[in-house]
Amino acid sequence: MEFPAFSLAATPRLAFGEGCIEELPAFIAEYGQKVLLVTGAQAFRATVHWPRLLDALQARSIRWEELAVTEEPSPAVVDAAVRRFHGQQIQVVAGIGGGSVIDTAKAIAGLLQSGDSVLDYLEDVGRGRPYAGPSTPFIAVPTTAGTGSEATRNAVLSTRGAGGYKKSFRHEQLVARIALVDPGLLASCPPAQMAAQGMDAFTQLLESYLSVRANPFTDALALSGLRAVKQGFLDAWRGGDSVAARDGRAAMAYAAYFSGVTLAHAGLGSVHGLAQPLGAFFPVPHGVACGTTVAAATAVNIAALRARDPHGPGLSRYAEVGRLLSDQPCDGDAVACDALLNVLEGWTRTLALPRLSAYGITEADLPRIVQASRNNSMKTNPVALTDEEIAAIVRVRL
Repeated sequence: MEFPAFSLAATPRLAFGEGCIEELPAFIAEYGQKVLLVTGAQAFRATVHWPRLLDALQARSIRWEELAVTEEPSPAVVDAAVRRFHGQQIQVVAGIGGGSVIDTAKAIAGLLQSGDSVLDYLEDVGRGRPYAGPSTPFIAVPTTAGTGSEATRNAVLSTRGAGGYKKSFRHEQLVARIALVDPGLLASCPPAQMAAQGMDAFTQLLESYLSVRANPFTDALALSGLRAVKQGFLDAWRGGDSVAARDGRAAMAYAAYFSGVTLAHAGLGSVHGLAQPLGAFFPVPHGVACGTTVAAATAVNIAALRARDPHGPGLSRYAEVGRLLSDQPCDGDAVACDALLNVLEGWTRTLALPRLSAYGITEADLPRIVQASRNNSMKTNPVALTDEEIAAIVRVRL
């Protein structure tokens, strides 16, 4: 086994386990007596956990402000929140929700003290100022199992439309001080959301394992996360209150968190390269963009590796994942790669993942999607793809 040089970035203090949401008031109290609670519009607030949280904060004499996120995280949403809460002596920010909520809360925490616009720091499209903090302490509480944003140092913000973009506000200071991962919070996720979010987590684990920047640390976590996906994904998607469903939700919460750790350290690949323009130009949810294209992208990557790098590490890594996910004996890497494709195509059918044409995408849109896909994620793909190969991924799912 080779041991290439690599480095480890900061990760949050992790609290994991069903019921650990009850620890949130004590964690907030570690950082101060005034908290900004950032949530989604309904999902968490409709559960018993919301009034319990407010009662517990009141019992500790902790004051709070509230922000309900009702749209995709954007520079406009973040800047409006910073203007609203700057100067209000917020000592800690808690983001409780899906990836959009956590990214929004993370960006707000990074800017509350300075009052700056996020466009001062947004990569590629911002004003290019180096971020130096300070960031308000941030606690991430995911209620979905997908983006892994609770473990990363970047907040992904977007504007949607013909000139749209998805870009990151990124810095080590933005890493959550605490990630509180309670699988019980996933019980309110409807099946379609669980399907999309679960496929996002799976894709992040797969792509970070295949990344040209993968290392022994990320490999270990990615394979552990992939085993968890195999163990629990479909049971979590089916839902309910059975032991299998609860175990499935725990497996997916675990997988999603470590997908965030691995992507932060190793990067991603062609699926996420495409997910950026798909989500920026069209109303395609990020998890859907990943879930509906991962089988096609895997097929294109494997074909390209077989043609141009048959003896490199990429095919053997795909084969290892194929053996892990498949219940069939796989005699040789070629058979194992084909088994992986069969599993992914089966998931795509079983989960009824939407086709991209449902969001208004047509053949005429392929050139600009391909052009905009040449981003950081595409650079760590296990093989350099041609424009036609990238277009073929999208075309299969129109």
